[in-house]
Amino acid sequence: MEGMKAMRKESDSLGSRLVPAAAYWGIHTQRAIENFPVSGVAVSSHPELIHAYALIKQACARANAELGGISDEQLALIDQACSEVFAGAFDDQFPVDVLQGGAGTSTNMNVNEVIANRALEIGGYKRGAYDVINPNDTVNKSQSTNDTYPAACRLALVFALRPVIRSARALAMSFRTLARRSKDMVKLGRTQLQDAVPMTFGQEFGAYASVLEDDVAKLTAQIDALCVVNLGGTAIGTGICADARFRSLVAHKLSYVSGLSIRSAGDAIAATSDMADFVDVSSQLKRLAVHLGKTCNDIRLLASGPQSGLQEIHIPARQAGSSIMPGKVNPVIAECVNQAVFTIFGMDATVTAAAEAGQLQLNAFEPVTVHVLLTGMGVLAKAMDTLRVNLVDGIEPNEELGRYRAEHSASIATSLNGYLGYAGACHVAKRALREGRSVKEVALEEGNIRAEVLDDVLDPANLTHAAEE
Repeated sequence: MEGMKAMRKESDSLGSRLVPAAAYWGIHTQRAIENFPVSGVAVSSHPELIHAYALIKQACARANAELGGISDEQLALIDQACSEVFAGAFDDQFPVDVLQGGAGTSTNMNVNEVIANRALEIGGYKRGAYDVINPNDTVNKSQSTNDTYPAACRLALVFALRPVIRSARALAMSFRTLARRSKDMVKLGRTQLQDAVPMTFGQEFGAYASVLEDDVAKLTAQIDALCVVNLGGTAIGTGICADARFRSLVAHKLSYVSGLSIRSAGDAIAATSDMADFVDVSSQLKRLAVHLGKTCNDIRLLASGPQSGLQEIHIPARQAGSSIMPGKVNPVIAECVNQAVFTIFGMDATVTAAAEAGQLQLNAFEPVTVHVLLTGMGVLAKAMDTLRVNLVDGIEPNEELGRYRAEHSASIATSLNGYLGYAGACHVAKRALREGRSVKEVALEEGNIRAEVLDDVLDPANLTHAAEE
């Protein structure tokens, strides 16, 4: 009997279910809990999606009230409930598994039920008193999962993109600072892991900053496309069960409550089934991940050693590197970020497969798409933060070794091409390697170029500025 007192009974078209009395969700959510015990990851793990959905429902309620679809009392109660859900007060009330069938219907109904029951509670009614405020007829009025879920996903992605952009921008600034600090430190460049021509540490670190800055610009550009929604299209984009004025009005209301420039899709039917914008977001995140992975690969190579590797940079020692080799320290931060990068590659593969797998007027696989995208964004933002704080900010270039290698590399003979021709410069380089001498010593001995000219053309610092002339 004590257990029964903690439950309430709800009914739907399939029958009845007992729902925990303390829960704000209802029978639709309860069925979803039973139907999808798959990943063990609940929708509550993505607060961005919950909060975005609250704004969607708030905008819809305001539009419905203005059009006479719901009463002022219903609006007031729903509006307050939506504000509380948006503020995160009910994040724990979304227990449905992220891997759910139904194209997001379970999440939509979870949101409808939580908002309805919280609105009822605010108004002094009992939870489940759906004759006053109904999850379907009131909270979901003029809507379908098929227009609200994609819209909520888009807003959630905008919310999640912002931290990624901030973290990428901060990491780029860290590399810029490092580049300025090492702008006059000469080193040897490398192509295909072989000695190339001289450059500076500043140029090397500045290149990492440049690609990240470009990624920031491209990710920021994704926000505008995500602000185009199919709200008002309802089931398949035709707008059935919605006032003809609802579509434009709800976009205006959503712009107001979200602070974003929300626009209605030009073709709501196309927008209901198309996931190309999600593919674009995934692609840009993968692009960023590719750059991060390449950068970390470079850092691990440049820091390799400390005695038999390149040893051109020193990175912070963060933890003991071995349980058996005393004193060994590994590039664990870069390795961690590399693994985050691999995760993003998997995310992109999932998004691609899900976007292609839709049929006819709907794509049923948006739940897994938004799940992996939001998860990937969280991983990327945190990976970039730890890379910046625990590694990049502590990098110290090995200036002395860098200059020595730049001055004594046979590849510096490249600067003699204009004086000796390619074959002549190649002869000098090969002789320098064979005899274990510097290019300058060999060139002086052969006497084809004056000493003062060699002093200028073989100075590594001068060679690093060739592209700027």
